[in-house]
Amino acid sequence: MSRQPGLSKACLRGHPARAHLEDGGVSAAKADEPQRRLGRGLAALIGEVGDEGAVLDRAARPQRRAQIAQLRASRANPRRSFREEDLEELTASVREKGVIQPILVRRLAGESDQFEIIAGERRWRAAQRAGVHDAPIVVLDVTDREALEIAIVENVQRADLNAIDEAAGYEQLASQFSYTQEKLAEVIGKSRSHIANTLRLLKLPESVKAHVAAGALTAGHARALLALPDPEKAAEKAVAKRLSVREVEAMARAPEVKSADGARKPRAEKDADVRAIERELSEALGLAVTLTPKAEGGDLTIRFTTLDQLDMVARRLRG
Repeated sequence: MSRQPGLSKACLRGHPARAHLEDGGVSAAKADEPQRRLGRGLAALIGEVGDEGAVLDRAARPQRRAQIAQLRASRANPRRSFREEDLEELTASVREKGVIQPILVRRLAGESDQFEIIAGERRWRAAQRAGVHDAPIVVLDVTDREALEIAIVENVQRADLNAIDEAAGYEQLASQFSYTQEKLAEVIGKSRSHIANTLRLLKLPESVKAHVAAGALTAGHARALLALPDPEKAAEKAVAKRLSVREVEAMARAPEVKSADGARKPRAEKDADVRAIERELSEALGLAVTLTPKAEGGDLTIRFTTLDQLDMVARRLRG
């Protein structure tokens, strides 16, 4: 992908200048147009997500090199887990080629030659393991809030991020920066239904989330487990027997389930039409919608996590 020079770090600070992707490149919008799309501007600054060998635009991103020992991990880094297998693979690449994609940093307060990592901790860890002594960096002049926002957006856009860390990143953007699901979808480049479905994974028990974070279960497994009365027990079974996503979904569609007292009770089976309507409503609202058929009628449940989402639903219902 070709890039045009001249994109400044002001794009990260809500400066009137804005960056966006256009015909495969980066161009500046009119100066009086407010900055709205931090995520795509960020992607333009750091290269396509997950591409460790992205070719950088030196004019847009002034660089320098720093000793690995000068860099410090941020305690606010939203990424909580690094898969050992992926880290070893990256370490081998760094050992052979060095660190190619710059690490985004800011200066540590009161330290002239020490930097806090904003984005790129995985590259830094791999460089330490590989015995590499220095790496390219881009120094940003940002506040604590801006640094955290950049770190979260960069992390949730990564292809190798597990679904639980992705969901935690979305939740952090919503709770700390008042991102609605609509804004999340725009910034991250995902559909609103994907955002809503991913956020729902945070309702799973901690042990189930740990399996997903470790890679023992996929996001597909996790979504299917949400429909079960005892997702923790079902998750242990899925891991032990290496069940596929379809097999876990079949467990969720079982005609009978056990209640808390051990008695068996019938589960209302959803036909294809009901599931299709659920899916259409979820995509239209960008929220999780559940239809529960009953002997007479049924229930319609719309799950929301912020008052903005509730206001949006109310506006839609009022027409």
